[in-house]
Amino acid sequence: MEKRISGKVFLFGKNIDTDQIYPGRFVQFTDVEDIKKYAMHGADKKFVEKVNNGDIIIAGTNFGCGSSREHAAITLKAVGVGVILAESFGRIFYRNAINLGLPVIICPKISTLIKDGQNLTVDLEKGIVSNENGKIVSIEPFSEYVLNILEHGGIKELIKKHLKKEK
Repeated sequence: MEKRISGKVFLFGKNIDTDQIYPGRFVQFTDVEDIKKYAMHGADKKFVEKVNNGDIIIAGTNFGCGSSREHAAITLKAVGVGVILAESFGRIFYRNAINLGLPVIICPKISTLIKDGQNLTVDLEKGIVSNENGKIVSIEPFSEYVLNILEHGGIKELIKKHLKKEK
């Protein structure tokens, strides 16, 4: 996992639910290559055409509210979203994202400080969000436990590594 993520901002509003992130009508897909075609389809049908590896999603409150389906976090990671900063997250989405190795950061008022299309850098180690003009806001660093999960690419990979050590 990169600890310094730079990319273009995709700004979304409040209450972006999992059905907007990954619409339920596509839930029959199980292959990541199929799943990623529909990232943010319910909020921006052209998102997949515009997003690049390392790009950043900024959102208002309650990002990822709604169902508990992991497809929402899987699709964002699969299209290369580097980090998501939101004023708050749906609890289950937040945990799914961390467990899948997708950094998600609670950052009060972030949606009012950033413009769509702006280029940002998020330094996870230093806890700083900045643009070409300098620091915009400080973010709370991840706990050692969460950082360990993210550094391994998700909880499954972390468990696999520990199981290999035990053999």
